Amino acid sequence: MQAQIENLVKLQAVELERSRLTQAARALPAEIAQAQAALAAAQNRVGEASSALSREDSLRTRLEREIDALRKKVARYRAQENSVTTPEQVSAVEHELRFTEAEAERLENEEFASLERTEAQEAALAAARVKVESLAAALDKARERVALRQAEIARELATLTAEREALRPLIEPETLIRFDRLCLSRGTGIARVDNQQCTGCRMGVRPQTWNQLREGELLTCDSCSRLLYWDPSMAPAPTPPQQDVKPKRRAAKPPIEE
Repeated sequence: MQAQIENLVKLQAVELERSRLTQAARALPAEIAQAQAALAAAQNRVGEASSALSREDSLRTRLEREIDALRKKVARYRAQENSVTTPEQVSAVEHELRFTEAEAERLENEEFASLERTEAQEAALAAARVKVESLAAALDKARERVALRQAEIARELATLTAEREALRPLIEPETLIRFDRLCLSRGTGIARVDNQQCTGCRMGVRPQTWNQLREGELLTCDSCSRLLYWDPSMAPAPTPPQQDVKPKRRAAKPPIEE
């Protein structure tokens, strides 16, 4: 029975390690996906900055055309000032001249603001391109790291699978079936009893069960149904008996002479 218990404990350790490595392998693609998402976001920022620069260039081209047209109108109005004769004509020309000059000034201010925005967007575009290069390099490293880890996990799983296949024939078929079923439902199939408690569910065991386990039997937990065993090597060292120390008798005081 002790050999059976030892093989079950070894098999469970192998199964737990296989499960851990399998979960680790499944999580590896997420690392690449995260790096790809970060790179895609940086590339989007590059595209947005480039589009913003193109919009500002188009805006300034339009503003320059409109400003040039307004300046020509200003020149025509100034020429008309010398040819008008009536006060009404003078007033109308001056009104149009002031309006056109104000509109030209407004568009020039807008053009200047566009130039300032362009400078900021050019700096943002340069920073975004640097970020893209950095994230692209990080993605390449992540792919290399993941590939190496996947190969390492594959080798470890192959070793564990060989150990698993060597252990399973050493266990009784009925016990193995119960163990497999418990592993599927509870994650583990066998649990050590420590201090009269199942380490799988932390529930106490009956005194009779505890005595039988200490005799080397493989039993079942009444609470979680896991297979139970006791490991004498994990038992606490016995407390040494305390020696009775007799108190020292006090010396009798001499009588007081009167």
